Amino acid sequence: MNFRSKRTADHISGFLDKEASLTGELEFVGTLRIDGNFHGSISTDDILVVGEHAMVHADIKVGEIEIHGQVFGSIEAQRRVKIYETGRVRGDLHTPVLAMSTGAMLDGRTSMAGGPAEEPTLVTRTVEMQGSTRKEGIR
Repeated sequence: MNFRSKRTADHISGFLDKEASLTGELEFVGTLRIDGNFHGSISTDDILVVGEHAMVHADIKVGEIEIHGQVFGSIEAQRRVKIYETGRVRGDLHTPVLAMSTGAMLDGRTSMAGGPAEEPTLVTRTVEMQGSTRKEGIR
């Protein structure tokens, strides 16, 4: 199964440079790369790339996100989250696919989207002891 969208992070359609600072609500189409400072909220069905020098304080709702810098706030990704070795995330994360490189940091709760919640399954084993048999639940 391939979770990569038709748009790739290789084709950047917008850029916030490392000397830039922006506060507000950000909505975009395509791929946006942030290398500067951002405070507020970010929303897109497409790809957000948080560069190595970026400092993002935001609630984020995206299709996909690649994190090389620092993110403070909740992240909700429709398709996937990739945290690279220089990436730091402090906040809750909700995504169906999470990939983390060695050295990446995630400090928060993680929720992996999926189908409807399943009832827990109790696994049993049969134990025989001196002529008697009983079933035990295994946790």
